[in-house]
Parts: sequence; C-alpha cells; structure tokens
Amino acid sequence: MSDQYPFSSQFTFQTNVTWFSPMFYLTGFPGLEVMEHWIFIPFVFMYLVAISGNCFILIIIKTNPHLHTPMYYLLSLLALSDLGLSVSTFPTTMGIFWFNYHGIYFEACQIQMFCIHSFSFPESSVLLIMSFDHFVAICRTLRYSVMITDQRVVRVGLVIVLQGPLAHVPLFLLLKTFPYCGPQVLSHSYCLHQEVIHLTCTDTTFNNLYGLTVVVFTVMLDLMLTVLSYGLILKTVAGLASQEERLRAFQTCTSHLCAVLVFFVPMGGLSLVHHFGKHAPFAVHLLMANVYLFVPPMLNPIIYSIKTKEICCAIIEYLDLRKDNAEFWG
Repeated sequence: MSDQYPFSSQFTFQTNVTWFSPMFYLTGFPGLEVMEHWIFIPFVFMYLVAISGNCFILIIIKTNPHLHTPMYYLLSLLALSDLGLSVSTFPTTMGIFWFNYHGIYFEACQIQMFCIHSFSFPESSVLLIMSFDHFVAICRTLRYSVMITDQRVVRVGLVIVLQGPLAHVPLFLLLKTFPYCGPQVLSHSYCLHQEVIHLTCTDTTFNNLYGLTVVVFTVMLDLMLTVLSYGLILKTVAGLASQEERLRAFQTCTSHLCAVLVFFVPMGGLSLVHHFGKHAPFAVHLLMANVYLFVPPMLNPIIYSIKTKEICCAIIEYLDLRKDNAEFWG
C-alpha cells in the first residue's frame, strides 16, 4: 500500500475509534493529479445535472395534480434516492477538487458511508416496485386500480425508505468498535464500508457475511424479481393481437427499463471488476466505482423527462406558466 501511495506513511498508526478518531486519506484520483482540473469539469457537470434534474422532477410532480398517482409517487422516491446519493458524495469529492483536501475524520467518514449505502440500496427496491406497477398495468389492467392504490404505495415507500438505514446500522455500529492500523488510505473520493473494513486490525468475518447477506436479499433479490416481472410483461405483450397495442405497451416500459439498465449494469460491471479484475489497472476500478455512484442519479431525470410523455407535458406546462408569470410581473 505504501508503495502505491507514498503519502500514506504519514497516516500509519493503530488506534481504537472509541478513544481517538483516526484521520483517513481519500486518494481521489491517484496518478491523475495533473489532470484534476480537467476531471473537475465532468464531475461538476454530473453533480449539477443530478441535483438540479432530480429537484426539478420532484417540483414537477408536486406542482402537477395530474401526476399525483402511484407511479409518480414511486418516481419521486427514486428522485429522492438519487438526490440523496449525489449530496452524500458531493462534500468530499468537491473538497478534493476545489481545496485539494484529502483528509476525513472517522465520524464524518461513517456518516458519509451510512448516507451512501442508505440511499443507494433502496433504489433497487424502488425499481422493483415500479416494475411491478408496470406488470399490473399491462398484465392485470382491469385490476390495476384495486391492486395499486395510493395507500399501498405510501406504505411500501415507507418500508423502502427505512430498509436501507436499518439494514446497515449493525455494520456501522461494529465499525466504531474496531481498532484501525496501518496506512489509513481509501482509494476513492468518498467512504465506502467495503474499503474501510479492510483497514481494521481485527476479525471482520461477521461484517463481511452480514454485508453479503444484505446485498443478496436486497439488491440481488430485487434484480431477479425485476427480471421476472419483465419476463411476464414480455409474455403478455407478445400475445397482444395488435402491433399498435404491443408498441404502446413497450413505450410504457421504456423509461423504467432504461433506469433499470442504468442502475444494474454499472453495478454488475463493478462487481465483475472487483471479483475477476484483480490485475486490472487501478484506473478501471476507479472508473467503475465512480460510474456506479455518479451516472444513474444524472441520467434518471433525463430519461424520465424525455421518455415519459406525462413528464414532458408537465415540464412544458410548468415552463409556460413560469414564462407567463414572468411576463405578467415584467
């Protein structure tokens, strides 16, 4: 580690965080320091699009009564998850770019870890419930209003919001009791549990097994059920007699299917690189980790703004109203 990060020697010590808070070093983009001014541009662009885009989606849904339906409540929850994820990584990433500040105390690192995992894990569950909504709309059309109600969506949304924080509380409580030794160097511009756990000087078997269990029974299970939902949707759509009906059904699912791919493809790529690309250049690992966290929050509002007719019409109506008000007061 010290050969790869020569600066890490100054962060070498052993301590228990209950008595003293270690300072971790966020490497950011090692080996690309001379290009940080150029890397800064796409990152700022992604943050601006992600934060403003998801805020705009939330405003559009809130201000348009026609969008106060279960599907758009779920879209609001997806936008909130993306917004929270972007805000969670923003302080340390921009701190590295703007102030060249790489240090972060354990408490701040733990808060950032908790926020990142709490906002990223529920996203797969939101996508699953949205796929179930599409399944009922296409395959059980006559029962949609009975099966998908506002009250049920609110209850399911509350469970989704709580599952991320509650599932990760044991992991972060244990991290606080572990001793830390050696170079306190993290290979990204933000804190993740799977990296911090490697810096401990004790047995972390429980954390590793528990973390794997959480991933399997949340993200992986959500993915399998989402794929199953779309398999049933495709089966139903293939049985429609009219080509126009088939096309309309596919168009209904286009935006959500794009969001599913945008979320799960980078996650799958990161998992493959992590498990099978141990000898791959560090830049590949860094790229996949950043794509996984930064790209979906940026692309989701764009996808739903372009591919969803109701959102497009609501945006046009909102902008026209703002223009009329500006002309009136001007």
